[in-house]
Amino acid sequence: MKAIIHAEKTGFDGLSCRETEELRPQAGQVRVRLKTAGLNHRDLFVLQRHKPTEPPLIIGSDGAGVIDAVGEGVVGLQAGDEVIINPSLRWREKSPAPPEEFDLLGYPDNGTFAEQIIIHAENVVQKPQYLTWEEAGVLSLAALTAYRALFTQGQVRPGMKVLIPGIGSGVATFLLQFAKAAGAVVLVTSRSHDKCQKALELGADRAFDSNGDWEKALGGEKVDLVIECVGAATFNKSLKQLKRGGTIVTFGASAGDVVDLNLRDFFYGQYRLIGSTMGSGEEYKEMIEFIQTHQIKPVIDRIYPLEQFDQAFKRMENADQFGKIGFTI
Repeated sequence: MKAIIHAEKTGFDGLSCRETEELRPQAGQVRVRLKTAGLNHRDLFVLQRHKPTEPPLIIGSDGAGVIDAVGEGVVGLQAGDEVIINPSLRWREKSPAPPEEFDLLGYPDNGTFAEQIIIHAENVVQKPQYLTWEEAGVLSLAALTAYRALFTQGQVRPGMKVLIPGIGSGVATFLLQFAKAAGAVVLVTSRSHDKCQKALELGADRAFDSNGDWEKALGGEKVDLVIECVGAATFNKSLKQLKRGGTIVTFGASAGDVVDLNLRDFFYGQYRLIGSTMGSGEEYKEMIEFIQTHQIKPVIDRIYPLEQFDQAFKRMENADQFGKIGFTI
């Protein structure tokens, strides 16, 4: 089968599209013939984390396709079922933090940038019929991350003011759609005027320049909840816009891991800082039910043939996208 494989060299130089062996599902597993797959920032990080001394790796976390083989003991699924893949491995029930055995599909396990994937049956669900294959293939990682951050950790409620810095990524666009569906007032930032305009068209109540004066842009208003995925570049600016007793949920650090935090201001403000990452199988099913109830679709930036993986990776590395980048297989 054809696959995007990382091997022998760190970074982009280790990527190639080539043939690899097909496998049969073992007990409890299914084989999915993939139709589409989705690119995530994590895939960029994997190119650095996966070492030349490790075995060749098929990367990719998101995908959707048709089951074509079923292992022994699998019930409720059969060949011909149209399914979407949950990339959150070995985290079944909702919990304060993932279990020690938790991992994400695509490293260290082989992922979705291939014509087929073998995966445990508990990690596939029936594809929502209203989604196209392109939409289903780019959904899971970003939508699950956004769902847990906003609902489980952020406890969003109707009427709350929610700030989402750095609109444009797949997770951020889901956060905007989910928060609006939950009845929140949503404010976003971006360095790109074009992305601000697209966010307003998607339903944002206000969008302003990340490089500008946030307090002036908000007219002195404070927000109830910030969902932070940018990192050091925006964290303290986000914190200043939070009302006393408000909550900031963080799940990303693409612009720096280390933040200089004034603890006195923080504890006098009675703020809540909560970490988040991905989500459980239970939350995944809740998320699927939520998007079906509200008929939410991923915002798709561009879809590439699998062979044009280099163009897709460069677009994501340059942060040119608004929404999800995906592949047809």
